Amino acid sequence: MSEFVVSARKYRPQTFDTVVGQKSITSTLRNAIKNDHLAQAFLFCGSRGVGKTSTARILAKTINCFNRTENIEACDKCESCESFNSGASLNVYELDGASNNSVEEIRSLIDKVRVAPQLGTHKVYIIDEVHMLSSSAFNAFLKTLEEPPKHAIFILATTEKHKIIPTILSRCQIFDFNRIKVKDIADHLADIAQKEGITAEPDALHVIAQKADGALRDSLSIFDQIVTFSGNTVTYQNVIDNLNILDYDYYFQIVDNTLKEDIPNVLLLLNDIVEKGFDMHNCIVGLADHFRNLLVCKDVRTAKLLEVGDSIQEKFIEQAKRVEGTHILRALGVLSRADVEYKAAKNQRLLVEMALMQLCSINQELEKKNP
Repeated sequence: MSEFVVSARKYRPQTFDTVVGQKSITSTLRNAIKNDHLAQAFLFCGSRGVGKTSTARILAKTINCFNRTENIEACDKCESCESFNSGASLNVYELDGASNNSVEEIRSLIDKVRVAPQLGTHKVYIIDEVHMLSSSAFNAFLKTLEEPPKHAIFILATTEKHKIIPTILSRCQIFDFNRIKVKDIADHLADIAQKEGITAEPDALHVIAQKADGALRDSLSIFDQIVTFSGNTVTYQNVIDNLNILDYDYYFQIVDNTLKEDIPNVLLLLNDIVEKGFDMHNCIVGLADHFRNLLVCKDVRTAKLLEVGDSIQEKFIEQAKRVEGTHILRALGVLSRADVEYKAAKNQRLLVEMALMQLCSINQELEKKNP
């Protein structure tokens, strides 16, 4: 029986081309290698799961490759690449800033830096979670970071740039990694599903991508969880059941009923949502997002801001045609106020019900203002 490897490790980027959503950064690093304009120290900043450490490893591997391709990628065949792939490279050192954060650890690193590489041209030192270094360790590191030997390159990675002292920042070439777009994550998941022989609905992958909140690693973990739950067919229903996400259909029904001013049906829908175990606060926030999406659909120029699957996008466009812009803005005001007041409310259910009843009376209010 073959050993299971989680997707986040199995499909970890191995070349600049396979890094998702960071094209400007990978292009800059390629040009730096091509033109021999490599900085002495790099600082990779960004939220979790956006490719900081993966990009650092790819950069380290490509710098020392003997036969780089025309596209400035590592060849994966030379002695340096093979030793890197097997984890036996003496030219790449990875340290965890969280567990190696004392002055003694940094002094030990400084002693190693002086030794020239035995194979290749550079020694690359990758320090992950560098913001965890102590203040004294940062200060001990300053001189080496400013004037390292010609063969040494430092790549620092952090999720909390604000915790790094200015004297370190001024010595590094800083790259800010973007949160990955929902579409990019969904496309990447679709590619992995195809490679694994898994049938996945586009709407299901979009929901996973939204839940990941811009982190590719999180999306791959969720994807593995869903595949374990549903087998080789990933459906939209499987995803919302497993992740305990409220179905878009509820929001479409609530909006339709508020337009009809059907208060009993709206209250019954809320009761159904509560009985299924969903939090009422999340329901208010989700409904506000729904109205925001309807507003976005009112204009062709802003429709591209809608981050949902194609079939759900068509539903949004169809419903947006039936709702006036002033109605949507008034609804967003009601829901925003309910969101703010929710935590302080003694009777939270009544607050949500009152908000929904106010949504049902918006048309009457607008008619009174504009007879």
